[in-house]
Amino acid sequence: MKFRPLHDRVVVRRLDQAEKTAGGIIIPDTAQEKPMEGEVIAAGPGARGEDGQIAALDVKVGDRVLFGKWSGTEVKIDGEDLMIMKESDIMGIIEGTSTPAAKGRKVA
Repeated sequence: MKFRPLHDRVVVRRLDQAEKTAGGIIIPDTAQEKPMEGEVIAAGPGARGEDGQIAALDVKVGDRVLFGKWSGTEVKIDGEDLMIMKESDIMGIIEGTSTPAAKGRKVA
């Protein structure tokens, strides 16, 4: 990918949710809600404070994150549906789970 977010913005790929409920009911695509969980695939350098110093982001590439339902802007980059959002739109990092795609992936 040839996209680098600026300032405190991050690029997130939504992670697919299960198409089946715990009871075994299959949910059609039209009835599914968009997942609020994703993987950070690119991150900017950080926000610049009033003193001119750059404050590094708390999230990094490969982190699995939760974000608000209406957070970010949906974009299509290299044919892939992604989201660009500010770090403040991210509610938290899901610890102890890494996506298989994050291992060995290099983002420019």
